[in-house]
This record gives sequence, structure tokens and C-alpha cells, in this order.
Amino acid sequence: MKMGKCEFCHYLQFVSIFICLFGTSQAEVSVSTSKPYIQTGKSRTKRSWVWNQFFVLEEYTGTDPLYVGKLHSDVDKGESSIKYVLTGEGASSIFTIDENTGDIHATKRLDREEQAYYTLRAQALNRLTNNPVEPESEFVIKVQDINDNEPKFLDGPYIAGIPEMSPVGSSVLQVTATDADDPTYGNSARVTYSILQGQPYFSVEPKTGIIRTALPNMDREAKDQYLLVIQAKDMVGQMGGLSGTTSVTVTLTDVNDNPPRFPRRSDQYYVPESLPVGATVAKIKAADPDVGPNAEMEYKIVDGDGNGVFKISVDKDTQEGVVTIQKELDYETKTSYTLRIEAANKHVDTRFLSVGPFMDTTTIKINVEDVDEPPVFSSRLYTMVESEAAKLGTSIGTVTAHDPDVTNSPIRYSIDRNTDLERFFNIDATSGLITIAKSLDRETSAVHNITVLAIESQNPSQIGKGFVAIHILDINDNAPEFAMEYETNVCENAPPGQAIQEISAVDKDEPSSGHWFYFSLPPEAANLNFTLQDNKDNTASILTKRSGFRRQDQSVFYLPIVIVDSGSPSLSSTNTLTIRVCDCDADGVAQTCNAEAYILPAGLSTGALIAILACVLTLLVLVLLIVTMRRRKKEPLIFDEERDIRENIVRYDDEGGGEEDTEAFDMAALRNLNIIRDSKTRRDVTPEIQFLSRPSMRSAPDNFIFREFIWERLKEADVDPCAPPYDSLQTYAFEGNGSIAESLSSLESNSSNSEQNYDYLSDWGPRFKRLADMYGTGENYLYS
Repeated sequence: MKMGKCEFCHYLQFVSIFICLFGTSQAEVSVSTSKPYIQTGKSRTKRSWVWNQFFVLEEYTGTDPLYVGKLHSDVDKGESSIKYVLTGEGASSIFTIDENTGDIHATKRLDREEQAYYTLRAQALNRLTNNPVEPESEFVIKVQDINDNEPKFLDGPYIAGIPEMSPVGSSVLQVTATDADDPTYGNSARVTYSILQGQPYFSVEPKTGIIRTALPNMDREAKDQYLLVIQAKDMVGQMGGLSGTTSVTVTLTDVNDNPPRFPRRSDQYYVPESLPVGATVAKIKAADPDVGPNAEMEYKIVDGDGNGVFKISVDKDTQEGVVTIQKELDYETKTSYTLRIEAANKHVDTRFLSVGPFMDTTTIKINVEDVDEPPVFSSRLYTMVESEAAKLGTSIGTVTAHDPDVTNSPIRYSIDRNTDLERFFNIDATSGLITIAKSLDRETSAVHNITVLAIESQNPSQIGKGFVAIHILDINDNAPEFAMEYETNVCENAPPGQAIQEISAVDKDEPSSGHWFYFSLPPEAANLNFTLQDNKDNTASILTKRSGFRRQDQSVFYLPIVIVDSGSPSLSSTNTLTIRVCDCDADGVAQTCNAEAYILPAGLSTGALIAILACVLTLLVLVLLIVTMRRRKKEPLIFDEERDIRENIVRYDDEGGGEEDTEAFDMAALRNLNIIRDSKTRRDVTPEIQFLSRPSMRSAPDNFIFREFIWERLKEADVDPCAPPYDSLQTYAFEGNGSIAESLSSLESNSSNSEQNYDYLSDWGPRFKRLADMYGTGENYLYS
């Protein structure tokens, strides 16, 4: 209740009288705690305030300032000589004081919940001198509470859950409301709770705010959620009190109080016989209004004639029983199956066993429908064996297939040519007999995997596939040969009996007992240079038979070796081993294997040899340049057979040597290209070396010799690393072998008796190839 000014004044008077009667000791305490005031020349004056604490009601709504209290000093005799000054919290802004009377007023509306009290200081001053007549004193203005705040649910709205079928009085949730009013003053902050919505299902305790169930057997399947409205009211719920509300959502959680039940006692399903193993045949579900783990099912086949053909499992997402095929269906064998299926909850709550058994059964019938099936082979894989020596048309084996349907349609056979691209085999369309259509070679393909198609005559779209593996047996039809290209060296100082190479052989055939090779030298190759030793382990060793090999005599030997296998009949081959003569050090390590010039007579120094060679080379180059220049001024000496051949008139300013000299210039002899001539023997080549030179072209016409010469020079130009990388003109002055006029070149003189060997020119590279051909003795092709 708010008091008026008069009532407040009476209240203050009552308090003043109470203080006067009982507050002597209090005044003393106040004085003792206040600051002493000493006035010069006068005795100490005792301070005596009328009030040291005031009260003011909050939320004052009047238009005039609210009177709080009055300050008065004993020094004040009512002569207006004293002035009152107020300082501290809210001074001047909230609280004002009449400096003449000491009356204090509140000029603003106060709220205890914002600030419950204010501490101020008062001072009494002499109006004329402005000196204090009383020590400064402190007092408190308390804001008195009124019921201006309603209870509030700071944690609302609330959400709670409780299992369904909970007994009456089960605790659901506790709600709490707070009131900002002063709990120590009156009943403004004393709260009671009540339920405005949610009856008769729930109740709330007035003092504690605990919500409890009020009805038994609340079923989640009937209603799973409730909305409650809870009220909190202050003033202990009396009239005029303030109130606040909050909502509480209560959800009933599930318990397994419902057994599963099939909607039908029996059902039928139709499936084609062509369904593959693992395919789904049917889906069944037992109804269970529970949710979550309480609705989880287990299905099993408890009876029926299809227990081994079908199986049932659980779809964990939908809790359905999924019936699938375990074995292939065959309409011709069995047309229907009967299954008795049981469904039961995985998690059973023993509190609700009285409701009934938590399981149920149903019966399903599965009818198999006939489907036109492709032909089926009697075996998924046929294995056949045939020799690679088998003749065309030879029978290998037979495949059979039949129509599994009742109609038993006739079958026609064919080979899938994608598996037999080279058409090695044929098959009889009626009987399924496979024959050879092309010669077989085990070394090319040891196994042929072909696919045979069986096609129904009445329905060609129905095709069955059979697989045939044809293994080819080996025969001895491949001769042995070197395991690799062998090339070895022999030192010039090698002693007799030294092993210079070990050789082995390979054979494309694969005999069942393994390979066994025999090595030997052919009788015509027997000589005094090398011999062969068969190691009896499919290898052989090549041994020297003598010593004293010389590169100057023969730099390369070609040794023929005969290899015979152990087949029946056995096969053999002759392979050539290349042996090079090398200069070796004392340890037998080859230093060089190139052919070198013969050793010059003793006394001729190396410098002299180099000088001689340089002179010879210079002379040869000059002669070649002169011949080349002369040849460029003449017509080519090489003619095709279809071109006209005319005489070339050459004018010489020389009387010559008489009639005998004219034989050297017989132009008819030069242009007669069809006369067969013998090659002239070079005088600077020893007879045994001449035997190794190129075969004579004695029986060939000169125009063939010309073409061969040009072709050899063209090949030399192609492989010459010093030749320019573009088309160029190659000029050759060549008269041909066996010319009647003989050679006109001064480089090849028939009168020369030189024994000099120029074979080393062939080792100087392509630039000296021409000189090597002119002065060398050629390659040695004699077998050792």
C-alpha cells in the first residue's frame, strides 16, 4: 500500500518518538562514529540528527516529487541561518533537499530491482560563513519493495518424456519459477504452482513444481504427446497476486506392449522358374504398432516343403521378411512350394507377457511358372585332346545339349567364331561332332578354348552355350638350334685344348621326358683348328686343337656345329659359331681383334712406315681426283639395254706407238657388252687368298655386272656415315670385269709383282673402301 504525505508524516513521528525513548545509546554510537567538529574558541558542539535512515516506496506514479524525509540540526533555531547540503548517490539527480528546511524529495521513479538502497551524506553549513556547523554525516535511503514483478520460468518451455503405461504418480519433470521481488519482505516473492492445461492426465505439486502422471495406462499408440500449461502465482496464490505461465511438452516413449500379428493367415505368390539364385520371391510383414527396438522382428521357416529351396531374412529398415531362392527352380520338376513362417519380437518386455505371446505365424504358397529355357549342355566344360599331326577332318569329340522344356525342341550346334577366329575347327550342326578344319600347330597355340552354341530349332532366340578346351599334343616337328647367337674369340697364343666357348641349345617342342641334345662337328668341317666336346648335359664346349693362330693368316673362323634332339624321329640342325682371332695379353684378355697389316721387314721404323703410307694415300687421292674429273667430261659408260650405244670419238695429239698400240683403243671391244669374258687374276693376290675372293661373274653379261656394281656402291653410300644427308651425285669410272681392252688405269698394272698386303685398308672406314676393294685380298670364307 502506498502512503500519503500525512500518513507518512505520522509514521515518521512514531519512529521519532521510538528513537527518543530508546535511542539514547544509539545517538551515542552515531556520535562516536561521526567525525568530530572543533570550533575555535568554543566548546565542542554535539551533533544530533533526527534520522539516519529513510524509506521510500518504489514505482511511485504521482506527479509531485515524493517526500522522503527531513534533516534537522540542533543548531538550527529556525532563524534561517543554517543551510543543508546533500551529496552522494543520486544527489541532485534523484534526490533533492530544501536547504532551508532540510526536507528531502525523490524526483524520479525508483525501482528496487534496479537498486535497493542509496547512500548519501548530509552537511549543515552556516549560511553566512558557509562553514560547517555540524560534522558531515552519512545516511541511507532504502527503496521499499512492492509486488510489481510476476513469476517467470527462466528455463521454459520444457520438453519431457515418460514411458507409456507408467503408473499414477510417476514423476515427469520439475518446473521452477523465479520472482524478482524482495523475498524478505511480505509475500511478493512467494510462488505457488498450478496446472491450467493437461488435466486429467497430469498434475503438479503447488510448492515444488513437480509434474506427475494422474492417469494409469496411458497408451502411446493411442496418443503419444501431451501439451501442459503450468502457472506460477506470487502472494501465495492470493487474490491480487501476479502470475506467469510456461508450456511443458510431454512425450510418451514406447515400450514393447504389443505383440506382432500377420494381417493374413495365408497368401500366394507366383514366380517364373528362370529367377536366378538369390532373387527375391516374396516380402511379408507382421504388423507391430511399437517402434524402434520394440518393433524389431525375427522371421524363420518352421514348416513346409520348400525349406531347402527358399530362405527368409529380415530387412532391417522395414522389418519385412524377405523370401529368396536358394536353389534353381524347375517347373518341370516341381510346380509349387508351401512355407509356414513365424515372426517374433527380438526384445520382449516381461511386464506385458500377459497381453499374449509375442509371435505369430502365417502360411505362403509359392507357385512356379513355366518359362521357355535355353538348351542345356550335358557338361559345362568339355576337355578334348588331339595331336598336332592330326589330319584335316579328324574327329576330336562330341558335345550334346537338350531342351529342358516339356516341348523338347530339336537342337542345332554351331561354333562361336569369335572364339575360333582362324576357323581351326568345324562342328556338325545335328550331331555336335567337332572336327579339324585347319592344320594345328602346338607351338603356335597349345590350347584352343572355343564356345559351342546350342540353338533351339523352334525358337532360335533360345541359345545355350557350352565351353570346349582342346589340348594339342606335341610331336617332334622342330629342330634344335642355338640358345643364342654365339660369337667368341681365340687368342693368337692360345694353347691346344683350351676351352674357348660353351654352347647350349633350345627346342620349340616340349617332349614329355624333357629335352636331350647331342652336339657334333660335321665330317666335312673336320680340321686341325678346333674340336667339340659334348658335355652330356645339353651343353658342349669348343676347344682349340692347335696353337699359333695368326690374324694375318685368317682373322675369322666359321665353325659349323650339328645339334640333334632326342625326339622320335630325331631332328637336327647345323648352326654356325663365329670365332675371331685376337691379340691377347699375358692373362688371355683380348686386346684387339681387327685384322692388321703384315709385319714389315726388320729395320723399317714406324716413322718410315707412316711416311710411306701417307705418300701412298696422297698419290691415290690425286689419281682418283684426276680420274673423276675425266669421267665427268665423258658420257657414262653404263647403258641400259634399251638405249642406243654410239661410239665416242676421242681425239689425242699423239702419234702413238704404231699399229700394235691401236689395240688398246679398240672402241668396238669397249662397247661390246654381250661378250662373255673371264676375270683376270690379280698378280698381287696369293692363290690361296684368291680362292676366298668373290665368286666369278664369268657367266654373266657385263651389263649385269654394271648394275651390280652400281647397286653395291649405292648401298655403300647409304650406310656411309660421312655421306651428306641429302641426294647427291655419285660418279664412278668403271669398265667392268673381263674387258677385252683390259684396264686402262695405271693403278692396276698387270706388270706389278708387289707382295704388299693392303687388307688393312678395309679397317680404315668407308672412305678407304674403294682402295680396299682395289688392293685388298677380300674376306676369308674358308671353313675351319
